[in-house]
Amino acid sequence: MIELRYFAWVRERVGTGHETVETEAATVGALIEELKGRGEGHAFAFSDPGAIRAAVDQELAGPDTPIAGAREVAFFPPMTGG
Repeated sequence: MIELRYFAWVRERVGTGHETVETEAATVGALIEELKGRGEGHAFAFSDPGAIRAAVDQELAGPDTPIAGAREVAFFPPMTGG
């Protein structure tokens, strides 16, 4: 089991701030592909994976980052400075 956290518009589209899932995904990118099939909100939120950033156990992660043994994966929009 892995805890997923969603922030900003990702949370709004998915419809929750967090959920716990069981996954066979090996990487962040594979997890995103799997999440698209969880329902309309997930499909909408993850329709453009390039518009999503991720963190695995609070470390920024790319699509090829392994998630084996991770406790948490967070998804959020790109950050902007200012």
